[in-house]
Amino acid sequence: MHVAGTSEEHYFRWHHLASIVCLCPANTSTSLPRKAQRPLRKSSMGYCILVVHGLNRLCSLVGRWGTTALTISMLLLLLLFSWKTVQQNEVWLSREALFRSGIQTLPHNAKVHYNYANFLKDCGRNHEAIYHYKIALKLYPRHASAMNNLGTLTRHPEEAEQYYRRALDINQQHNRALFNLGNLLKSQGKEAEAEQLLKDSIRFGPHFADAYSSLASLYAEQVVPSVQRPDPVLRNVKRFAEANEIYLQGIENCPDSSDLHNNYGVFLVDTGDGGRAAVHYQHAVRLKPTHYVAMVNLGRLLRSSNDNKEAEAWYKRALQVTRKVEILTPLGALYYNTGRYEEALQVYREAAALQPDSTDIWLALAQVLAMAGRTKEAEKMTFGIISKNEACVECFRLLSAIYSKRGSHQEALEALEKALEQNPEDPGVRAELHFSKGNQLREMNMLDSAFESYKKAVELNPDQSQAWMNMGGIQHIKGDYSLARLYYQRALRLSPGSKLLKENLAKLDRLEKRLNGA
Repeated sequence: MHVAGTSEEHYFRWHHLASIVCLCPANTSTSLPRKAQRPLRKSSMGYCILVVHGLNRLCSLVGRWGTTALTISMLLLLLLFSWKTVQQNEVWLSREALFRSGIQTLPHNAKVHYNYANFLKDCGRNHEAIYHYKIALKLYPRHASAMNNLGTLTRHPEEAEQYYRRALDINQQHNRALFNLGNLLKSQGKEAEAEQLLKDSIRFGPHFADAYSSLASLYAEQVVPSVQRPDPVLRNVKRFAEANEIYLQGIENCPDSSDLHNNYGVFLVDTGDGGRAAVHYQHAVRLKPTHYVAMVNLGRLLRSSNDNKEAEAWYKRALQVTRKVEILTPLGALYYNTGRYEEALQVYREAAALQPDSTDIWLALAQVLAMAGRTKEAEKMTFGIISKNEACVECFRLLSAIYSKRGSHQEALEALEKALEQNPEDPGVRAELHFSKGNQLREMNMLDSAFESYKKAVELNPDQSQAWMNMGGIQHIKGDYSLARLYYQRALRLSPGSKLLKENLAKLDRLEKRLNGA
């Protein structure tokens, strides 16, 4: 037979149940996944049971008017809590709102200001980040990380160095400060101190991939020290073996660093190991499928081996990640060099829209227009570039090529003269300009002037075989066969596979035999 319990027993059961549910762990974060919010719901349910049961007990004791007063009080309390919940939910709408709420609640807490400064730094709001880092340091002057991060945001190298050194005074093992100071000194040519700092950064932070890349690049740029080498070529031997060892050590300690694999790939390309470089570029992409830099580097490597189809595929894959100029321009160059001018125009126009102030992009676009036969558009665009940059040597070279293509050799010559007036610093560029000037003068049958231009070209660049050959051709035409032979032979030493040079020398042989026979 079932026997009903007493009211006290009934109350005990309700109270016991509610207490058990209340003991379930509570979590006030509403931004957690659903499974993580279950403890919160259990705990809230327990409190609700207690409140409702307690209100029910009170109502049974206070009568009708007391019940009404309790009900109204409870409704007001619910409204108050609802309003408070809405206010608190606004704090959780974004990370920034959460950080701001923390600062309002704890304005004298250095950690809160430091965390908010990190958020602002990640968002590119550097001035605000600097302000909060300085507040953090005012509240806690021995905050080494805040000191280090301030150094990364300052524009003045001297001030940045002071911040890094102060961070290291506080914490000598702060691997980020060691890394940043090492990179700064490396950029200033203080390689010995930079090397030691980067080594220490790795020692105190063996899983910090960037430190391995920086130290390896330092070695790759350095000549082997304390070695007396009579051969001038061997004197420039770099510390490639040490750089390679650092990269491998970094990859062993940081196997999941896509940037480290990409940087090692760049190093391998520079040292002539393109096959292994491709492997590491691909590994970087596997680790981080959005690593567009590795994709572009792989595309460039494939392009250098004339694998244009695969190179194009990697460039396009990178563009699926992001539409950036550094991806568009090599793809445009690929299209240009393979004669796909309309596609090149489309790509370069997109690049120009992204960087409208880039002279190089507009010049590349004009070059494509010229090669596509749209010389009027190319000429107009080039003059537009010159109006903004009067010292654009390549612009005058392009104008010269356009005029030469039309057969307007005098205009082409004038454009080259203007390019030479800019007095470019690179002797190789000046050599090319004199060589092109010689070509225009030769087309105008001004052979003596052409010869002088070619002569200036080889004085600036003795390895310009085409200029030596053209000098020989001019002497050939003028009948000075011995001098022509001398120039042809000099050109042939530079270009031993040239059929044209061999034919010209054979013609000289026949002419000399004919003259000797006469």
